[in-house]
Amino acid sequence: MIRLEKRPQPSRFWSSFSPLLAVIMTMIFGGLLFAFLGADPFEAIRTIFWDPLFHPNFAAYSRPQLLVKAGPLILIAIGLSIGFKAGIWNIGAEGQYIMGAICGAAAGLAFYPSESVLIFPLMIIAGGLGGWVWSMIPALLKTRFGTNEILVSLMLVYVAENILASMSSGLLRNPDGMGFPGSRNFKEWDAAHNAEIFTGTGMHWGVVFAFIAVIGAYVMLSRHIMGYNIRLTGEAPRAARFAGVSPTRIVILCLGISGALAGMAGLFEVTGPAGQISIDFNSGYGFTAIIVAFLGRLNPIGILLAGLLMALTYIGGELAQLMLGVPGASIQLFQGMLLFFLLATDVFTNFRIARTTKKETA
Repeated sequence: MIRLEKRPQPSRFWSSFSPLLAVIMTMIFGGLLFAFLGADPFEAIRTIFWDPLFHPNFAAYSRPQLLVKAGPLILIAIGLSIGFKAGIWNIGAEGQYIMGAICGAAAGLAFYPSESVLIFPLMIIAGGLGGWVWSMIPALLKTRFGTNEILVSLMLVYVAENILASMSSGLLRNPDGMGFPGSRNFKEWDAAHNAEIFTGTGMHWGVVFAFIAVIGAYVMLSRHIMGYNIRLTGEAPRAARFAGVSPTRIVILCLGISGALAGMAGLFEVTGPAGQISIDFNSGYGFTAIIVAFLGRLNPIGILLAGLLMALTYIGGELAQLMLGVPGASIQLFQGMLLFFLLATDVFTNFRIARTTKKETA
């Protein structure tokens, strides 16, 4: 017989290898899923992972979209990873993403139709503050009343979605939109448009902030005392308390950072690719970023690479729907497989397979 035996210390090999193995297993079982749906599995996997980058008819459009899709995923995942390292589980980044978009858009629309250069920076600040305030609700409830931040942050997503629907058809509705829900289009307002910095590259300010967040998180976690306190809190809470680390401060800091980054991601999305506040503005980036954070091993550099990979599945998934006729739900299931297999293979980081002798069994 065989059993799982706890390792004396986590395996570095499995810690590095499990994300790659999870991607391979996702391709294999994803291919079986597409075959079950009547599509050629090899063609489906090629369409998702190869065609967006190298197909002569699609690459010119898809390559810039890689950065557009990866930007918000990386920005949100960096914030989540900081909290996850401290054992603080913010599952409601989607709600903070929505509230950041609403607050940032509202701050800009208050000055419409001004073309001041200060409007967009103001919107960025307002977006970050919107996400931060929304994240402070589970933070304060946890520190004052001991509530579970997982449940509170998750439930607040649905509150944020209802606020989004209300704003789209109420306070932020375009007065020139003939009664249709949705705000003014920021793409038609230069002062508030998050346009490409370099035409045809997909590089906008949201992508720039994502790269800055990667660098900032790497420096903080590896070079700053606060990063050490965050890691210590997650790995040895009792030792952290003996060392004088305040659990309350860590909770507020980590949830605040993740909320602010998610809020800014929402602002960059609404002023860029999405273009306006609408009922269906939220696209699930806040939930997908959880997969990105774990696929990147909660490491800023790993998250950068994982964000690009997950963005590739978004773009490739859209191509697969268009070219092969596979349903959109199958692409979401394909992305979910990635997290499932990552968690499954990650078991071997802390456990190893051992044989059980007949004597031990008896």
